Amino acid sequence: MSGKFCVSLTHGKNDCDRATVAFVVANAALASGQETMVFLSIEGVRLCQQGYASTMHEEGFAPLSELIANFAAAGGSILVCSPCFKKRGLEEGKLVPGAKLAGGASLVEFLASGAASVCY
Repeated sequence: MSGKFCVSLTHGKNDCDRATVAFVVANAALASGQETMVFLSIEGVRLCQQGYASTMHEEGFAPLSELIANFAAAGGSILVCSPCFKKRGLEEGKLVPGAKLAGGASLVEFLASGAASVCY
């Protein structure tokens, strides 16, 4: 067992439920001692922008902005697909704490090390 866990997320405001559950699972993995990475791609990259998730709150869960902040504060890493980010014209100066731009090779390297993975 590698002790690594990856959550791949392709949704933002287009599916608040998926985005929220992805970060709930990521926080749970981190809390259980797994080195945890969230990979944001497609519309999910918008979640890396400060303020974007501030209005996202799925009933029965903590607000998404809080889940993201808690994940980063606990040491989780958020990799943002750089081509998806650039395609959407997002701002590098507005990244949430814990987020960094990365190419697909970074995801492949993490998964190739034996990381378990789920996709939302």
